[in-house]
Amino acid sequence: MTKERSFRGFTPETSEFLWDLAFHNERPWFNENKETFLRVLKEPFDALGRETLDILQSRYPELPLQLHISRIYRDARRLFGRGPYKDNLWFTIWSGAERHDNPAFWFEISASSYGYGVGFWAATSAEMEIYRRFIAGHPAQMEELAVVLRDNGRFRLGGEDFKRPKGDVGELLNPWYNKKNVFISAEYDFGGDLLSPELPKILADGYTFLMPYYELFRVFGINAEEARSEE
Repeated sequence: MTKERSFRGFTPETSEFLWDLAFHNERPWFNENKETFLRVLKEPFDALGRETLDILQSRYPELPLQLHISRIYRDARRLFGRGPYKDNLWFTIWSGAERHDNPAFWFEISASSYGYGVGFWAATSAEMEIYRRFIAGHPAQMEELAVVLRDNGRFRLGGEDFKRPKGDVGELLNPWYNKKNVFISAEYDFGGDLLSPELPKILADGYTFLMPYYELFRVFGINAEEARSEE
C-alpha cells in the first residue's frame, strides 16, 4: 500500500503570511493569526521535513539520519531588538550524536525565497585543517568532486573565505581550500517547486546528488573528533 502524502505544497498564502509577520512581529498579531500560521506554514513545513527524511532513509538505511525542524519562536535571550518570531524557517537532516557538531543537509524558506543544500557551518579550526590536508593529499578525488559541482547547473559552493589564503592548490581547488567554513546550496525565488507536492522528492534527489560532499564533510569531522580524543 502506498503511503498517503500529507505535504501538498506551499501556497502564495505562505509567502503572504511571512511578509505580514515581518511587518507585524508582535505577540498580539501572531496570536490572532496563529491558525493561519499552522495551516499555511507549520503543518506543511513539518510534513515536508518528515517526508523528505523518509525518502532519504529509504535510500540510505545504513545512515542513522535525524531531522531537526526550527521553531518559529526566537530565543527570548537573543532578541537583540528584534520581534519574538522568526520570519523564516529551516530544517536540517544529519547523522551523528550532536546536531551542531556535524555536517547537515538543510532546507530554508522565507517570504521571498527558498534554498537547500549541505554544509558544515560549525566546523572547528581542527576540522577545517583536516579538510585542507585532505584536499592537498587527494587532489584527483577533490578535482572530480569540484568538476561535478561546477558543471551541475543547480548547486554552488559557498562559505566565508579567508582574507589571506591558506595556500595555493590550483585554480580549481583554491575556492574549496581557502574557506573558513563550507557549504553547497541552491537558491530560488519563492514559487516554482516550492508549490509542488513533489518537493520532498525534489529535495531528496538534490540531497542524493550532494551525498558525496556530505560524506566528505562527515569524514573530516570524524577524523578531527578522533584526533581530539587522542590528545
